[in-house]
Amino acid sequence: MKYRISRGFMNKLERKLTVAKRRWLWMPTLDGYVLREYMTYFSILIFVFAMLFFLSDVFNDLADFLDHKASWSQIFYYFALRIPGNMQFVFPIAVLLGCMWTMAIFGKHMEVTAMRASGVSLVRCGRMIFVVGFLVSCLNFYFNEQLVPYTTRRADVFKDLITKGGGKFVSFQTMLTYRNFDPEHPRTWFFRNFGVENKHDMVLVKNFRPNGTLDWDLLAQSASYDQNQGWIFNDVLITQYSEDGLMPLPSEHLDQLIKSPAELPESAEDIVNSVKDVKDLPSWVIYDLLQRMPNMAASRRATFETVFFYRLAFPWASFLAVFLGLPLATKNERSGILLSLISSVAVIVGYIALSQVFLLLGQKEMLPPIIAGLLPTIGFIAYGYYKVRCDNA
Repeated sequence: MKYRISRGFMNKLERKLTVAKRRWLWMPTLDGYVLREYMTYFSILIFVFAMLFFLSDVFNDLADFLDHKASWSQIFYYFALRIPGNMQFVFPIAVLLGCMWTMAIFGKHMEVTAMRASGVSLVRCGRMIFVVGFLVSCLNFYFNEQLVPYTTRRADVFKDLITKGGGKFVSFQTMLTYRNFDPEHPRTWFFRNFGVENKHDMVLVKNFRPNGTLDWDLLAQSASYDQNQGWIFNDVLITQYSEDGLMPLPSEHLDQLIKSPAELPESAEDIVNSVKDVKDLPSWVIYDLLQRMPNMAASRRATFETVFFYRLAFPWASFLAVFLGLPLATKNERSGILLSLISSVAVIVGYIALSQVFLLLGQKEMLPPIIAGLLPTIGFIAYGYYKVRCDNA
């Protein structure tokens, strides 16, 4: 028996079988659901790891403040200053574990399978996680460059004032020597005590001519620096020297001597930065020192350049975490959440360990600074991107 199928019925059937055109730029239901679930886990992890770091600081430092009878407001202020320094490590861990946790839950409920079966790629499934990772990376970069150097330094100074100085003069460094490396106006500074609150004890400054001969020197009992006035020396003995720099002329005693920034361009901050550990310096300060000190020792320059490139790359560890987290989570979706979390911890520990090894090799001049600072992050991002593309294939 033959059946005749009308053209109208065939057209209706074709319309039902035709896949609807998808909107890739914005899918409110999917994006909102993924973002809501991810932010829940991400917020929990941020709180948990922030508390762990906070408790570690409390166990390490609280006894010192209590022994010196510090007030609770002083203790609270100190621990508040420590928070930004901890968050730079909390952010990448929370982003990665949050990504793994979210995708593992989706995998457990077969939601990832449903998304991909509907034609949505793995990258598209986790687009909102990528957005959050990018924003957290930008926030982490701000923390590293603006907040962390200031708050860490301020916390150390505040702790010294409470536990060592009792509110009195506290030295940042004793017997501090600084040279400005300016070929036109070379100067050497010596501080018996460089104070943490811009009060410096027994300061000797030697100013040289461009040909290397000694022009003048001054010895001050104390000194301080003002951004507008410049260096203010108290109880000063200043001595001029002959043209050959060998014969001192009669010295002059002054109760106070002010040298403007035009006369002595190096500030107290420049001197502090020259002796600080490079990890405590913002990237823009490191870059400025590299530009203004072309005669810097090769080993010191290698350390500064390696840390500079490392600083540019490390804040993007949060974005890197998403690239690594998505394929790992979906790969282990049938193995359970535990395996996904173990994999994520192994990945982030491996990345941090490799970054530190490359950082050390760059500082020891065993690798070019740009490779030592950037290669681990770039390599892990490239690997994560490759895994995401392979899982989409």
